[in-house]
Amino acid sequence: MGGMGSNQRQTERSGRTGRRRPAVVPPPTDAFAIDTGTASFLADPHRPGTVTLLVNGAHSSPFNLHDPAELYFEYMQWMLAVLRSLYPPETPLRGLHLGGAACALPRAIGHLWPDSRHLAIEIDAKLAEAVRAHLPLPRAPKLRLRVGDALAALAGKTPATCDIIVRDVFDGVRVPPHVAGTEAARLAAQALAPSGVYLVNCADQPGLPVARREAATLATAFPYVAVIAEPGQLRGRRRGNAVLVARHQATTPETESDLARLLRADAFPARLITGEETPTWAGGARPL
Repeated sequence: MGGMGSNQRQTERSGRTGRRRPAVVPPPTDAFAIDTGTASFLADPHRPGTVTLLVNGAHSSPFNLHDPAELYFEYMQWMLAVLRSLYPPETPLRGLHLGGAACALPRAIGHLWPDSRHLAIEIDAKLAEAVRAHLPLPRAPKLRLRVGDALAALAGKTPATCDIIVRDVFDGVRVPPHVAGTEAARLAAQALAPSGVYLVNCADQPGLPVARREAATLATAFPYVAVIAEPGQLRGRRRGNAVLVARHQATTPETESDLARLLRADAFPARLITGEETPTWAGGARPL
């Protein structure tokens, strides 16, 4: 499952199947059963039109029903900043999202890069069904939500066919080990296009010990690895989410400068540890 941290649609006809797509109905107010436990949609009294998907009581993904570009988790905003620094809005991006949840991030990217196409992988079939039924997601091929395992989805991708891969997979508060190790890093590197970017959401303790190991893991498959985190996290004062950025190509100093500026101006200001700085920052951390 993804994330840590309405208007009804008229019925539409699918050109491929000829079946009518059911209209989106308002999210339920009560908890409901999913394959991995329970889920619920919590309306935000301070932000009209916003609901938060809770999975087993954990905030998984806030979702603005009316504004696709509005994201509330800081790590998602940092990921958007990375993409803004790399890709003009007319770029047709091909995205693979490991961890579907409410699909807030692929929906936002699809809105800001209108010619992009995204595939989101969600392991919980009942959760995916509820998200399709109750949230206004873009139609395929702009966004496809598929049930499956994240590592299997990576292994099944044709090499060099993804411009963006986002890993946002959690089992409770931890990342499943099989999607955090060197095999997953190798498969992500294989699926990523030469100019693409692999974005990893890492929820961590103060001092970011797991993120340091994640950086060392990614370095086994990618020549460029950068880290984004809130300054208090880097100083060991608080826990939170870090974003790891992995690429086949080194990001230019000008692009890193643009990204650092975007991160400083964000509603949740963050610091960029550049590709040159990451090996020193990670120290002697062992790959996962």
